[in-house]
Amino acid sequence: MAIPREGESIQIHSYKHDGNIHRVWEETIVLKANNNLVIGGNDHTIVTESDGRTWVTREPAICYFHARQWFNIIGMLRTDGIYYYCNISSPFVYDHEALKYIDYDLDIKVFPDRSYILLDEDEYAQHSKQMNYPDVIDKILKRNIDHLIYLIHQQKGPFSKEFIDKWYEKYLTYRG
Repeated sequence: MAIPREGESIQIHSYKHDGNIHRVWEETIVLKANNNLVIGGNDHTIVTESDGRTWVTREPAICYFHARQWFNIIGMLRTDGIYYYCNISSPFVYDHEALKYIDYDLDIKVFPDRSYILLDEDEYAQHSKQMNYPDVIDKILKRNIDHLIYLIHQQKGPFSKEFIDKWYEKYLTYRG
């Protein structure tokens, strides 16, 4: 697998299990990258949905992708604190075109007080039937949800305030 360069601007492509494009983030600055991990930052980036609609993100965000974990985490820096949006997804791949992953519908939204909600369970059930998600995928995703909840409670990894602060400071050096 290729590895993006630190400081490089890359696209992020989200797909569905059936191979169809789901969403594209136009521009994310790579803050750290190796075979296992990509950390990026973006702010007011254009996002294109599968139906062609576009929207622009509203605040700075630090994005965490892992090559062995079935989730990615976006820490959004808002005036009232850090909100996290966790996509339950395949591990990422990078191929010089973009960082890519499969979105498995389920999401966890984490609030500044560390409370959280699991979102889109109905969408997951519907797509699981439509796209024939294998049982092994279901088990992997549930295990990763449990791991994410553990990280949230323990304020570990991307859920530590120091993590977001460190990478946001680095992001600002690239923005000039």
